[in-house]
Amino acid sequence: MSVKVVRNSKFRHVFGQAQKRDNCYDNIRITKSSWDSTFCCVNPKFLAIITEAAGGGAFLVMPVDKVGRVDRDVPLVVGHKAAVLDIAWCPHNDNLIASASEDCTVKVWEIPDGGLSKNLTDCVADLVAHQRRVGVINWHPSAHLVLLSAGSDNKIFIWNVATAEIFTEISMHPDTIYSAVWNYNGSSILTTCKDKMLRLFDPRTGKLLKEGKGHTATKPMRALFMKDGRIFTTGFSRTGERQYALYDGETLEPLIMEDLDNSNGLLFPFYDEDTNMIYLCGKGDSAIRYFEYTPESPYIHYLNTHQTSDPQRGMGWMTKRGLNVNNCEISKFYKLHNSGLCEVIIMTVPRKSELFQEDLYPDTAAQQAAISAEEWFTGKDAEPVMMSLKEVFLNNQSSKDQKTGGSVLRQASRRIANDTGKPGQRDSTVGNNEIQSASMSRLGNFSSLKPPASNPSTPSHEPSPQPPSTNGTPACVTPQENRVSEEALETLRKELSELKDLVQKQEKRIEHLESKLASQEKEN
Repeated sequence: MSVKVVRNSKFRHVFGQAQKRDNCYDNIRITKSSWDSTFCCVNPKFLAIITEAAGGGAFLVMPVDKVGRVDRDVPLVVGHKAAVLDIAWCPHNDNLIASASEDCTVKVWEIPDGGLSKNLTDCVADLVAHQRRVGVINWHPSAHLVLLSAGSDNKIFIWNVATAEIFTEISMHPDTIYSAVWNYNGSSILTTCKDKMLRLFDPRTGKLLKEGKGHTATKPMRALFMKDGRIFTTGFSRTGERQYALYDGETLEPLIMEDLDNSNGLLFPFYDEDTNMIYLCGKGDSAIRYFEYTPESPYIHYLNTHQTSDPQRGMGWMTKRGLNVNNCEISKFYKLHNSGLCEVIIMTVPRKSELFQEDLYPDTAAQQAAISAEEWFTGKDAEPVMMSLKEVFLNNQSSKDQKTGGSVLRQASRRIANDTGKPGQRDSTVGNNEIQSASMSRLGNFSSLKPPASNPSTPSHEPSPQPPSTNGTPACVTPQENRVSEEALETLRKELSELKDLVQKQEKRIEHLESKLASQEKEN
């Protein structure tokens, strides 16, 4: 493999970290199917995994935050009559999931909030048209309830899920279809086939727009669209080497083709459209390779490899909406082990600053659909609706502030800013009161700062302590007991001075961000 590193890449130091077993999912009866599928899909609400089932097809759906050991009698989705081969969450509704099966059907299921309390047998849409098993499904990226399915009958159907009707049928493949994907706005689809060809189609008319040669082996080949329209593929050479390649999106001519290794497992590519990072997860491998794509030659730049000891049977990939942006997570994988473990692996960019990292998190695809199915069927195209992850960052930060003592100062700084509008024009009395409140919160009460008690052998002329009041009024406290030493006061003054310095630094940050926001608003 040719190793090329982007020297000035912000992702050069990305590292992967496997979570502890307690934060993963264990005791899952993962499917033993030999079909080339990831067997797993995940969204911010639910994790779904295809499972082994006797006498039919089933898959597990559970809340993504319900980690730990999975009960053997956990409720499943059990409506298929044969093995489930592929599953996919709807990008515009976190409760809808589609499944493809050897029983020649595609079904769409609605998962209740909180997960399943009993086996789910009734689907909300039953899509029946294929004459042989269905192994590939893919939701439209921006149109609501538009679904693609590809079967071993060498046919592709474009469905209106709301009506369970076929909009387009594509029957131009001479052999098994390995993959079928949408481009960024869903105006075209690309397929890979056992005849070693790439084909570009108009999904509304079914017209073949272009075809070109792919990888030279008849082994499975995968493809995906880059955001700019180019095409990234994984496959095998005639002599058995695993490869990746980049093609021109209009001519389907290869721009690069690189050998990786001699392993036999299919490479599943995952593409992050926001960061232009590509992750390669090989079936049976124990590693995740990641690369960065740039529009200029040499296009694909190797970054690093996350190596583990156990081979992966399947892999799920979390959308950006499900990442912890406060910890600089840029990707999260759900690795299926042969032992029944679903291991969570988090990719992180190390950053020292606690502010929102705008360069790592540009606007990402939102859950809202851009157009309806009817609009898309009549010829309208639209890119996905975008959302900012900064609101997610602020919500997470607010939750963190309520749990950590050090965040009292941060909250005080925000309240001061809100009182006057601009950091440089706030009332000093308000500021001092807030700082003092924060100081008291951090120091607690003064019981530990009292002077030591008098020696009992030494006569004392002070009045004796008063017993606790019986009518609810606090007992009298003597002046001596309430006195704080000069050393304790000096400690408090020092702490207060440090808090003031920290508030001033926060004010400068706020002013800088407000200025930056104002300039961007003017440009827009």
